[in-house]
Amino acid sequence: MSQAERALLSDPQGSRNPLWTLGLLRSEITTLLRRHRTCALLAVLAAVPVLIGIAIRIETGGGGGGEGGPDGGAGPAFLAQVTNNGFFLVFAALAATLPVFLPMAVGVVAGDAIAGEANSGTLRYLLVAPAGRTRLLLVKYASVLVFCLVATLVVALSALAVGALLFPVGDVTTISGTRIGFGEGLARAALTALVVAVSLTGFAAIGLFVSTLTGSGIGAMAATVGLLITVQILDSIPQLSGVHPYLFAHYWMSFADVLREPVYWDDLSKNFQLQGLYVAVFGSAAWARFTAKDITA
Repeated sequence: MSQAERALLSDPQGSRNPLWTLGLLRSEITTLLRRHRTCALLAVLAAVPVLIGIAIRIETGGGGGGEGGPDGGAGPAFLAQVTNNGFFLVFAALAATLPVFLPMAVGVVAGDAIAGEANSGTLRYLLVAPAGRTRLLLVKYASVLVFCLVATLVVALSALAVGALLFPVGDVTTISGTRIGFGEGLARAALTALVVAVSLTGFAAIGLFVSTLTGSGIGAMAATVGLLITVQILDSIPQLSGVHPYLFAHYWMSFADVLREPVYWDDLSKNFQLQGLYVAVFGSAAWARFTAKDITA
């Protein structure tokens, strides 16, 4: 049980103070980021850009590769440009981790948010005090969103460091074929990381909802990750193209449009709207389930 939760149990009236909510959120985020499981997940995510960079370095011998066509897409075009500019390892690493590794890490954290508390027996004692189930649920979801941003930044910063160490860096050639300064390129990379983090918000809401359905943290995590795999398979079947635009993962790779000149916002806007819809639907479902749930553990 976190320090804020212990303080609440000793002083239930403190839960009426809005500052207590910020304290609970801060405590929840700190506890989450200090867990060994969370550190292990972040370490794995940080290792992916390292492996990609080393593999490209060995394959090319450090020599320059092709620039890639301006419309080459996210993955291959970024990989083709890494040897000429290590900055592109940021985008290549995000393209490699977003389909599976990043959402899987988010699924583990989101699935454990409520079910993990129930499984450890702390959820019941926390709700004995008038903390409010709605406020507790919002704090849990906010902490998952913070993890989405932290996990994405870990991948981006690891890739930027490895790219600068193994390859030359300089002005950036956009997917559109124009050149922008390295400083603007860094701003585009930061925006891309933010876009990727926002892309995971809908899946995080789904994981939180699943977490309210069971008292088993492992079961909730497995169900959330299983749903991710199922949706990814469905999104890859051409015969189901009619439902693809409604799958939460369909527009994830639209982050590549941030590196166009000018930025192409059509698919990005669709992605944001779709994530907002998933957050509204599954966030409401999680609230309805959690507020009516009989907490026995």
